[in-house]
Amino acid sequence: MLEIEIKVRVSNIEEIKANIMKIGGRHSETVTEEDMYYNAPHRDFGITDEALRVRSAGGKTILTYKGPKNTLKGSKIREEHNLHLDDAKTFDTILKNLGFREVARVRKLREYYTYQDFSIALDNVEELGEFVEIELITENNAELAATRVDTLAEKLGVNGERLSISYLELLLSTH
Repeated sequence: MLEIEIKVRVSNIEEIKANIMKIGGRHSETVTEEDMYYNAPHRDFGITDEALRVRSAGGKTILTYKGPKNTLKGSKIREEHNLHLDDAKTFDTILKNLGFREVARVRKLREYYTYQDFSIALDNVEELGEFVEIELITENNAELAATRVDTLAEKLGVNGERLSISYLELLLSTH
């Protein structure tokens, strides 16, 4: 699977929320997410541009591996694999016993919206501010998906500098 995504720091999040609803988008949930990022003992994910994350939100825990980023038409594209975990603490112990180390923790209040086959997130990230992420998952046609993401961003009034770096990278750059 390929994740096609844009991320934009915004100052008009309420206007964007209204635009999502105006075009028929639906609010699915609001959660506080806590993401713990790890680095491997055998290679530096900061150098290889990979990510290993355990996300805790709404009573669920998900392990995510993200491959190196590419860009297409201003959208970030990367391989992504997710796995539901029953016990985050046990998994944390396993990783640490294997030599993985915690890199950072990212906390955010996230409002999830859906529109057609898009996932839209309105984020308030601790220490960083407000952002909008628009995402499509595709198996093969990344160029078409990137064009569709651009079209929706324009329709919603999401403009500004597109960030190709993660919240983790943003947070690490401020410390």
